[in-house]
Amino acid sequence: TKSCKVSVVIPCFNHGEFLPEAVASVTDIGRDDVELIVVDDGSTDERTRKEMDALVAQGIKVIRQENKGLAAARNAGILASQGEYIFPLDADDRLRPGWIDHGIRILDSDPQVGVVYGDAQCFGERSDRWLVGPFDRDRLLEKNYIHATALYRRSVWEQNRRYDGTMPVQGLEDWDFWLGALEHGWQFAYVPEVLFDYRIAKESMITRTHGFEKQVEEFIAIKHGPLYRHAWLELGHAWLQLASQQESLKWTF
Repeated sequence: TKSCKVSVVIPCFNHGEFLPEAVASVTDIGRDDVELIVVDDGSTDERTRKEMDALVAQGIKVIRQENKGLAAARNAGILASQGEYIFPLDADDRLRPGWIDHGIRILDSDPQVGVVYGDAQCFGERSDRWLVGPFDRDRLLEKNYIHATALYRRSVWEQNRRYDGTMPVQGLEDWDFWLGALEHGWQFAYVPEVLFDYRIAKESMITRTHGFEKQVEEFIAIKHGPLYRHAWLELGHAWLQLASQQESLKWTF
């Protein structure tokens, strides 16, 4: 009966061997106001199917659907959730303990902050720390540098009209999502701590975007045109001011 504060949504496609670690990293935090929803996005291997059955036996909510892609899987989980805040977690990653508490405090204390994100500790093929850094609008306009694994308000998802699965290639839906949050005026809060453990594999979803950069950039430019236009006008205004100052200094000299 306790109100649900955070909904953790784990989409999974054939990652059953890693799924127990991801689930345990959430259940072990010990908060009774955090719900967990796992979305089986049409997995085809027997190991993943067995792991899903085991989760159901434990009382964890599992949504099964035909394979529709990462964006649709996240949307399905969030649609079935009740939390005030949303936390997506990939099935092969692990949440760090204590971080959810920190993120909740930030969102509870500042209504203008819509997204809280942090660093990641890589493991697998690499073992370095992924240092994300403070929020920079121009950096985000150029490319995505904030991982999808971040804590954000449900209203951000609602205003964005969910994750967009119509991008030319799956794997960069989070870039489009964060730009949407920026367009709606939300602030981003960066916490310089390790938020989660990020598995680096030889073949990952992000590698499928290679070769599609131009198509993705065109998609982003068209969808978020007003945002880029506003940034361009700001840049043009700053350049004119600088040129005017240089001309004034020239005549003064």
